[in-house]
Amino acid sequence: MKAFEFVNPSSLKEVPALLGQNREKAVLLAGGIDLLGELKEGLIEPDRVVNLKAVSGLNAIKADGKGLRIGALTTLAQIEGDPTIQKTYKALADAAASVGSVQIRNVGTLGGNLCQRPRCWYYRGEAFHCLKKGGSTCFAVDGNNKYNAILGGGPSYIVHPSDTAPALIALNAKVTLLGPKGSRTLPLEDFFVLPGEILRRENVLAPDEIVTEVEVPAPAPGAKSVYLKFQEKDSMDFALSAVAVALTMSGDTIRTARVVLGGVAPKPWPAKEADALLVGQKLSEDLLRRAADAALAKAQPLGYNDYKVPLTRTLIQRAVMAAAKA
Repeated sequence: MKAFEFVNPSSLKEVPALLGQNREKAVLLAGGIDLLGELKEGLIEPDRVVNLKAVSGLNAIKADGKGLRIGALTTLAQIEGDPTIQKTYKALADAAASVGSVQIRNVGTLGGNLCQRPRCWYYRGEAFHCLKKGGSTCFAVDGNNKYNAILGGGPSYIVHPSDTAPALIALNAKVTLLGPKGSRTLPLEDFFVLPGEILRRENVLAPDEIVTEVEVPAPAPGAKSVYLKFQEKDSMDFALSAVAVALTMSGDTIRTARVVLGGVAPKPWPAKEADALLVGQKLSEDLLRRAADAALAKAQPLGYNDYKVPLTRTLIQRAVMAAAKA
């Protein structure tokens, strides 16, 4: 591992200047789970590591009548165990609880979970100079693509690994970014990008910007949310497919719906076709099937990942039913 400068900023305002404009020269340390993996695997060789944990005030959870504010350094364990999040923003609590192991959740942060890099074994493997590393080929297209995208892929077919992102998007969250010119806030859905938009990154962060906070609006009366995840192993595994659902119900009629998929696309995938079918309808098995079919209508599996289509259809139906009956 290449030697690097380790910097402890005394204030948040110092961080953008310390990062600079070359994202290969300076990186952030939050929980460090993904950073350590990338360093050990030789995916990055920074000249400087900026330790965000030296900055106070980024690890708070604040809830009031307007909603929820979560600092970027808040650990997944804090989110998982917070009584307000468990009661009012259940999909987020479930998503945080599904990440890794207890030890990982005790260290891993919300900001890190949102900004982590792909887990595709071609990206992580040092023998493969793939598109995400500046090469000319996505090896998943003709290779072992068991874990790769069925929606929104091309030219790279990675899937976004975050569990909290689909849940937060379903809950209409916003994210605040800090750069040298100050802060900006945008819908979390707009934070993530497809490879066709920005090939070598998964979000709109500039090299000298950081995530500082996530804001979730207070849910409307009758709101319910659920996060379901299917993984190959019972623990410490990434999603083969995941579904976050947020509904508001009036009796047995769905007033509003947001269905967001995880583990199947290069970014958290809002299933807006399913939303449109669900809104204003009474819950039924036929409605669930039609909504799930609509969400997967544009799926383009690569061969070894064909199983993700029926798997995701089933998860959508179960998640919507669970949210409606919660």
